[in-house]
Amino acid sequence: MHHDDPAAVAQMRSARPPSRGAVRAYDWIANHRAHRPEKEAVRELASGRRFTYAELDRRADALAAWLRSAGVGRGDRVALLAHNGVEYFDLQFACVRTGAIAVLLNWRLTASELEYILNDSAPKVLIHDVEFAGTARTLHERCAIPTVLCTDPRADAPINPYEAALGASAGRRVEREDLTHDDVVTIMYTSGTTGHPKGAMITHGMNFWNCVNLGIPAGVALDTVHLSVLPLFHTGGLNCYSNPVLHAGGTVVIMRTFDPGHALRTIGDPAQGITHFFAVPAPYQFMAQHPDFPTTDLTRLRSAGVGGAPCALPILQAWSARGVNLTQGFGMTETSPACIFLDPGDAIRKLGSTGKVLMHTEARVVNDAGEDCGPDEIGELWVAGPNITPGYWNRPDATAANFEGRWLKTGDAARVDAEGFYYIVDRWKDMYISGGENVYPAEVENVLYQLPQVAEVAVIGVPDEKWGETGLAVMALKPGQSLEKETVLAHCRDRLARFKWPRDVAVVEALPRNATGKVLKRELRVRFVGSNAPAIT
Repeated sequence: MHHDDPAAVAQMRSARPPSRGAVRAYDWIANHRAHRPEKEAVRELASGRRFTYAELDRRADALAAWLRSAGVGRGDRVALLAHNGVEYFDLQFACVRTGAIAVLLNWRLTASELEYILNDSAPKVLIHDVEFAGTARTLHERCAIPTVLCTDPRADAPINPYEAALGASAGRRVEREDLTHDDVVTIMYTSGTTGHPKGAMITHGMNFWNCVNLGIPAGVALDTVHLSVLPLFHTGGLNCYSNPVLHAGGTVVIMRTFDPGHALRTIGDPAQGITHFFAVPAPYQFMAQHPDFPTTDLTRLRSAGVGGAPCALPILQAWSARGVNLTQGFGMTETSPACIFLDPGDAIRKLGSTGKVLMHTEARVVNDAGEDCGPDEIGELWVAGPNITPGYWNRPDATAANFEGRWLKTGDAARVDAEGFYYIVDRWKDMYISGGENVYPAEVENVLYQLPQVAEVAVIGVPDEKWGETGLAVMALKPGQSLEKETVLAHCRDRLARFKWPRDVAVVEALPRNATGKVLKRELRVRFVGSNAPAIT
């Protein structure tokens, strides 16, 4: 920005000055527009559209102006239900300018699941992909959302209402809010052990510190070209490494939905110039099993990160044999997400480790008495730092339960060795990870209990070659009742997202319980998985 540009200076003028000592939140895209306006910021593979930083800046301004005209002000929520596309970044940086809060919706969820989230977050606007128009209509009615806007990126679409709205608002002045690192920019809903999702509040500061924490060890720079394949409603898709790349002034290449062959062709294409990639283990496995994998040129990849679930040795070895050492790490939605990072050089030597604590984060392994554990002693992983969520939207109870002072209690059982490498041993919460998606059994169990034949049910995660883990529903039936597996699965299809469906059902006389009545899931895992199954308390 030139200091002699009155309109630009007016746009950056403080609307509400921050309190003394507060760290101001700066606008990354406006800065890049000033320094490198013609640099490519975002590339959509599906549509072929490319956006420079100047264009992305104008789009964020136009969306900000449109949101203001729709009555959206500081602190108001705007929901987005869409496949991967530039709209995610339009909205994020419009929120940087208006002080609004983006609620990023998991399009895999059913309308009834999304209804709870939208009633909890109460957005003034719902922006949706044309593919989800039916769901959006249902949610508009059920959740009393004032304004709904459709985006239709198809090349043959007669009109794209979202793009028309941006076009009509282009050039309109928006007085920008003066935000700090403590202001919330996004709410990301994570499944809860009580069956209801919790909205983790993501602040401007969390996004910034993740860029520093993760961007530096991942080698993110001005010349980075990152292929983004994970859903952008996930912290993994948005923050590993898309946001750090935009913070650094690089280029984000967006794949609308993941396809292993398309991903390999994109990485191997010199014209695309991909230098960075991040995924959960399942996409790496699918790509390694693809017939094009042995011949794809992977030499331009400088960083290939993996997280979201433990990465099996065969996957690491398959990519290492092609000259790519996968970089492992640990994080959560609540930690923005990067906390712990394993350098590629240690990937084989420290197999199973998630690495060492990143520069601007702290970690402890704590026993039941709240004391630090010794080397290789198993306890609960606690983390702290400027990258940690301030809490959960509308859930002071959940916030209080998950924090001990400034320390976030992750709910993961872990150990740290004498060299400072952390290992996630088990999940104290009963969550399991299927294809990179967190599944909390309580939510699935609540649905299964709706079946009139069921007396009691417990869902556990069991190993699966394709998805890492899938659900096994272990149930005891009421006297004289019978239940077919297909009936159970059909019941789940209408009520749960696909990744939450149990893939198998086992009927038992009764569930094992301890003296207080708690189901002993460890015994179920030993019975159905084997004696080497890790304990779930």
